[in-house]
Order: sequence, then C-alpha cells, then structure tokens
Amino acid sequence: MKEHLFELIATVMQVLQRNVGWMTWNLFLAFIPLALSVWLFRTRRGRSWVWWFGFLVFFAFLPNAPYLLTDVIHLIHDIRSVPSVWMITLVIIPVYLLVISAGFGAYVISLINWGYYLHRIGKSQWILGVELITHAFNAVGIYWGRFLRFNSWDFITQPDAIITKGIEEILGKQPLVIITITFVILTALHWLMKKVILSFLRQPHNGVDIKSRSSNPNTHNAG
Repeated sequence: MKEHLFELIATVMQVLQRNVGWMTWNLFLAFIPLALSVWLFRTRRGRSWVWWFGFLVFFAFLPNAPYLLTDVIHLIHDIRSVPSVWMITLVIIPVYLLVISAGFGAYVISLINWGYYLHRIGKSQWILGVELITHAFNAVGIYWGRFLRFNSWDFITQPDAIITKGIEEILGKQPLVIITITFVILTALHWLMKKVILSFLRQPHNGVDIKSRSSNPNTHNAG
C-alpha cells in the first residue's frame, strides 16, 4: 500500500515538474500586459510617443493572457497519465485552475484598467465596443499562437509571415469557426469574471462602503 502511494506521489511530482516550466513562462507573458495596463491606464501621463509605443506592446502581448485557456489540452494529457482520481481532483485540476484563472484574470483586469482610462477621459461610451473589438483581435491572436505557433515578438522579428501566412490562414472556413467560438468564449468569460472582480472591489472595507461614504452628503471633512 505504501509503495503504491509513493509511486503515485512520484508520478504526480513528475507531472508537476514537467509543467512548471511552461506554466511559469506563460504566466510571465500573461502578466506583461497587466503591468503595462497599470502603467498606461492607471497613471496620469500624456499620450506621448512613449505611451503609444507602450500601448502597441500592450496590445501585442495581450493575447498571451487569455491564451492560457487553451492550455487545458495539457490537462487532458496529464489526467490520462495519473491513475488516481483523488490526485487528479485534489492536485492536478486545482493547479491548472489556478494557472488558467490567473492568466485570464490578468486579461480581465487589463481591460478593466483600459475601461477606467476611457471613463477618465470622457469616453465611457466606447468601453463596450473596445472590449468586443479586443476580444475579436485576441481570438485571432490565440489562433495564431496555438495553431500557427506565432509569438507576440513575431510582429517585429517576422512581420512578413504575420501578414502573409497569418492573414491567409484565418480566412479559411475552419479557422473562422474556431476564431468565432473563441470570441464567444472570451466574451462570456470576460463578462462573468469582470462582474466577479468588480463586485469584489466594491465590497465594504472595515465595515464602511467606500463608495457610500464618499457620496454621503452628511459626511464632512475634519477640521
């Protein structure tokens, strides 16, 4: 019994060690646009050429965040390689859920930051349209990354391949179906996670709702 348990634990550890490399790298790529979104949209800076360059880098790297949703294909392989239902349920699946949720959460928060910026400059009516257009572009980016193996930096290293092979590939019937399904999934999951994140951020702190306190006409400054 103990030998079987040790063998099972060893198998699980091998699976986790095999995945830690690509999981760490994919999460790193996913958090690049999140960090850029804070710098671009949460700080009060003018839209200089540096800002626009940062925005282009942000948009190029943004598909890396929702891309982690496609890593579920690795989960299927790992489930087949681990013989214990309990180990799969208590270890393998939670690890994947954590990594995928973190990546997609970075995507959602990046768009929340972008929406905050649009609201601040008086373009709140653009938020929904920007979100939908971004989902569409990211659906294409995910397809390029998963099926054509393009990376964000290929816009600089091999732009000719992006323009020729990338554009040509997405015009086929099957790619369009995959991209459309991806767009629907991104839109639905973004809507759901955005509501969850915003509801969490709006929770009262220290027993007092910040929003209510700031809008209370009876609240006066001390002094």
